[in-house]
Amino acid sequence: MLDLQLSKLAANTIRVLSAEAVQKAKSGHPGMPMGCADIAFTLWYKYMKHNPKNPKWLGRDRFILSAGHGSMLEYSLLHLFDYGLPMDELKAFRQWGSKTPGHPEYNHTAGADITTGPLGSGFASAVGMSMANKYFAAKTGLDKTGLVDNKIFVICGDGCMMEGATAEAASLAGHQKLDNIICFYDDNSITIEGSTNLSFSEDVGARFTAYEWRIINVANANDIEQCDKALSEAVVSDGRPTLIIGKTKIGFGAPNKQGKSSAHGEPLGVEEVEATKKNLGMPAEPFFVMPEVKAFIDKRVESLITEAAGWDKKFQAYINDNPDKAELISKMLNRTVPENILEELLKVTPVSKPIASRASGGEVLQRAAALVPSLIGGAADLAPSTKTDIKGAADFNPENRGGCNFHFGVRELAMGMAANGMALYETIIPYTSTFFVFSDYMKPAIRLASIQGLHEIYVFTHDSFYVGEDGPTHEPIEQMAMLRSIPGVTVLRPAEAHEVAHAWAAALQAKGPVAILLTRQDLAPFTPEMAARIDVAKGAYVLSDDEDFDIIMIATGSEVNLALKAADLIRAKGIKVRVVSMPSQELFLKQDVDYQESVLPSYCLNRVSIEAGCTFGWHRFVGRDGLAIGVDTFGASAPYSVLAEKFGFTPELVVETIKKYFGCGCNCGGGCCNG
Repeated sequence: MLDLQLSKLAANTIRVLSAEAVQKAKSGHPGMPMGCADIAFTLWYKYMKHNPKNPKWLGRDRFILSAGHGSMLEYSLLHLFDYGLPMDELKAFRQWGSKTPGHPEYNHTAGADITTGPLGSGFASAVGMSMANKYFAAKTGLDKTGLVDNKIFVICGDGCMMEGATAEAASLAGHQKLDNIICFYDDNSITIEGSTNLSFSEDVGARFTAYEWRIINVANANDIEQCDKALSEAVVSDGRPTLIIGKTKIGFGAPNKQGKSSAHGEPLGVEEVEATKKNLGMPAEPFFVMPEVKAFIDKRVESLITEAAGWDKKFQAYINDNPDKAELISKMLNRTVPENILEELLKVTPVSKPIASRASGGEVLQRAAALVPSLIGGAADLAPSTKTDIKGAADFNPENRGGCNFHFGVRELAMGMAANGMALYETIIPYTSTFFVFSDYMKPAIRLASIQGLHEIYVFTHDSFYVGEDGPTHEPIEQMAMLRSIPGVTVLRPAEAHEVAHAWAAALQAKGPVAILLTRQDLAPFTPEMAARIDVAKGAYVLSDDEDFDIIMIATGSEVNLALKAADLIRAKGIKVRVVSMPSQELFLKQDVDYQESVLPSYCLNRVSIEAGCTFGWHRFVGRDGLAIGVDTFGASAPYSVLAEKFGFTPELVVETIKKYFGCGCNCGGGCCNG
């Protein structure tokens, strides 16, 4: 039973701390924490399994503040529940170097399970966390013990409900019957511009009912008794995800701003903070926690730690009694990748004839999935085209939570956000797949993955205008530059099957998000001599070389073979050429200066890059006077062989472009332009 008087005091403490921190920072969002204090405190105190002494405890429920602008709600809870967040950090809210940034950040503040901010992203990632939890439990046999029947608790607001990411993810969650998701919708009817009536009038409950969610309505979610009743119902599964729709007052307790948009995204003001304390019957002392509130919560923290210790004993007993499962659990918790992964992947790489890199990638994936238990994923309704189904494996669905093929449907944004949640559960290396042009729909998720340093793999196929007849809407042009511009993302564009295996090995051993870009059209495999030179891990390497070369040609992906053929034509004219394969700009730029100089010596100014995408960013490698061959317009609808000619991507046209560009003024002694 909850002590209602002390619980109300604790909720009011959260309100006051939130208002004070925002006021001291002179920026922030006090209204949401003040409105949601009752449901949040009731959840953390009575219903959520967590361990303040071990924020990464495997047995914990997850807490996602999808309405991340209300971060002081989470920081106040972390402080009160003794997660090592001292009062000085609350006073340093939104300041340089603090543990209390404007929005919660994963691996920055102990107890923050996810980085949120973009509305709807936390909600959508909750779906991935839920799927990862159910998969891990089923795969390891822990589903039969009840030890990892984790709940994924979410708090979201009107903005989250308006964002498309929520709609996509809620549809998927309902279809998959993810009954471990419990979301509280802070229905306060206020956004930055004013009342939600300005732009939002739908029946959210009816929409989620159509998504096959259970709906629990709370007439007054600023009443702890009503919150307690709703949560007690929600934690008992009825086979569906649950949405608690709670009516709250934004800025609850502020006598002059409660229920108004002015409480949303700006400090209440010094006078209003003082008036709020008086209105709530709280002490005037700033940043103060009443001794009875501290004692009340400290007692609960002790019991949480005791409960976690009991769980640990049961978990260890399971490990001791099930050595085969223990090994699998260890591999999944550590996301173990064999040290000889490259050697193993090369064993299954199809190199006897030309083959599309999406097809060779599919073959490599089969072996990778067999060797890396954490590697699971799927596609946005495109697995037959992207070749990303794990053959012979079952589908993940309500009847089989151990299936490792995930069907995300035509929901690229939700897929990307869900993959973030899968990675954040910390037992999964998720891969997701779609046509490369649709990475545009995933960009917000990829950015959040990079901010959080999540180990994810994106398999993007149909990677250039060689898609052909589908036309400009399906032919990626600027997407490579887009991905390369995101800090922390590694882009790999392998040239043929051997490089595909190397790319997958590099992706599996990476520390953050990796995108592998693959072709629809067939690519000729390297000769054994060339294959022996491959060094994808260094981003770029010399593939074909003449002593005292006059010109360097740099290419990626399907254009590497094009560069090799063009080089042969140039050599026939007596000009010496170095051909460099650069599958990853990011990995190359991480190498030391000596290695970079050995591949692209600074004395050679005659440099050419060739890539079937926009030329943006290539001049950092070819230099101011170099030539970047690419496509700086949108594609067109025609057979890919026709497009190659029209866009200048044949060996003869590449040579002609080089000859025309360098003229007789280059530093090759006239070699480049003779003949």
